[in-house]
Amino acid sequence: MLEAINFINPKVILMKSFKTTFKFIYLILLVAIIGCEKSAPKPNPALASIDLLRGDILLCGNPEFGNVSFALDCKYDIRETFDLAISLLHSFEYAEAEKAFVNVIDADPECAMAYWGVAMSIYHELWAPPGPKELKKGLVLLEIAESLQKSERAELYLDAIKIFYDDWNTKDHNTRELLYEKKMEQIYRSQKEDTEAAIFYALAITSAADPNDKTYSNQKKAGAILQKLFKEQPNHPGIAHYVIHTYDYPEIAETALSTARRYAEIAPASAHAQHMPSHIFTRLGLWQESIDTNINSASSAVCYAESAYPGTNWAQEIHAMDYLVYAYLQQGNSNEVDAQNAYLKSMKKISPSNHFAVAYTANAIPARIALENRQWEKAAKLESPTIELNWDKFPWEKSILHFARALGSARSGDIISAENELKIIQAFHEELLKLNSAEATYKAGQVQIEIKTTDAWINLAKGNNDKAVELMKLAAKLESETSKHPVTPGEVLPADELLGDMLFALDKPKEALEAYEINLKGHPNRFNGIYGAAIAAKQTGDNQKATGYFNQLIELTKNSNSNRLELVEAKAFVTEQQSL
Repeated sequence: MLEAINFINPKVILMKSFKTTFKFIYLILLVAIIGCEKSAPKPNPALASIDLLRGDILLCGNPEFGNVSFALDCKYDIRETFDLAISLLHSFEYAEAEKAFVNVIDADPECAMAYWGVAMSIYHELWAPPGPKELKKGLVLLEIAESLQKSERAELYLDAIKIFYDDWNTKDHNTRELLYEKKMEQIYRSQKEDTEAAIFYALAITSAADPNDKTYSNQKKAGAILQKLFKEQPNHPGIAHYVIHTYDYPEIAETALSTARRYAEIAPASAHAQHMPSHIFTRLGLWQESIDTNINSASSAVCYAESAYPGTNWAQEIHAMDYLVYAYLQQGNSNEVDAQNAYLKSMKKISPSNHFAVAYTANAIPARIALENRQWEKAAKLESPTIELNWDKFPWEKSILHFARALGSARSGDIISAENELKIIQAFHEELLKLNSAEATYKAGQVQIEIKTTDAWINLAKGNNDKAVELMKLAAKLESETSKHPVTPGEVLPADELLGDMLFALDKPKEALEAYEINLKGHPNRFNGIYGAAIAAKQTGDNQKATGYFNQLIELTKNSNSNRLELVEAKAFVTEQQSL
């Protein structure tokens, strides 16, 4: 499909997004010219046994990736390629980063840092952890690099990443992650002038953060390093990217807003870079900005998949879709929500296969749509996704669909179905606990919140009102004590919001209003949160506060042509108050 001019390796294929032209325009960018040398070193024979990614570097649109300068121990002629590889790595374009580092290895087999680069490209910090195949691959590469001559500085970087790969079959991911963080701290302390050391150390701090630490001690520590660097290097892709990840929590997201708006401009060719600002936009309830950046991300991902994964969709597109649907739901934009859901249902194969972000999104989108629209019977009858995945690997992700079914059944009065779904969710919880890893423990905690919430609404359906409220308050407490996983724009339904719904249903509008307002602090500009606060305030007789919330709802949906009945109610109430 791609047409390319033959020239000395490596080359970059630039693909202009179909979003604006509906066709690809291919340009060729010469990244480096590698001279032929009579005494060129020969590749290590061990490389032949490693499944390395090779080929043209595929980018969509503007090829800019910001300013990076970090080539160590490599031939001068290929340092541009090495810096491009680092830039791709910083934007989590892992496949293309690996290809670029392999291009360096092929041209200069003695460049030890290129082996480090491949190992970093398959580490996937803050993303899907490497499996046994990738860990074996990284370890072999690093063992080859050990035999090469290298500078003291390069030795430090290689030692740091190797500790993550060493003993991977006897030490769990979190243990090795913490060991790597300590090694990066040593480099950071000893290499004061090394910007990349500071950046990778900050990333390691954030990656190793305890998801249950609501003081965000790691994040604040990393953020202090990154914010200082960003003032000095505002066009560095890694700094901007990791600032967003570091502050991707409602309580501290405001700190990263200006950086989030900048990152997409730094790396326009990266689908992930286009998506990342929406993490902060979502925390702050800036829905139109989230929509705009995720449309760009999905478009770039489709463009990339056309060449990298022909005949399938790319995981980055699916990830962007989850945030896009979430934002459309908060604007009450049912037409766009339905269009995205129909598109998701049309997908069969996603690349790379068996990605946890795909499993999450495939279950979360239909669950969100039914639950956010209070379509309880529809939620109770949701069907499992048809996307081809090894679903047995994703108990938390699967639990989301069953949670929607359970909640839909309970709120439709079908207690038996709700209890059957609850048993399935409890089995997922047990399965996660048996995995005995930090990631699985976190996911088990998320499923536990689903269990308490489901049990609460089953008890309400049975008339056990006090027990129901007690369980729902416990679910809200558990949720408030854990951080959001980066894969998700937010809970399928926030527990505090559900607590408000329950209290309102029990004719306790004052308590319901308190729950809704607590929810809005952590989930600003949520459609149902604002509506809930409005009707609760109205029920308490506080028409001024009710008018304020209803006006917020009207403003929130002004550009979406929303057909939500809640909006009709809001406009009628405001008009009535104006006439008094």
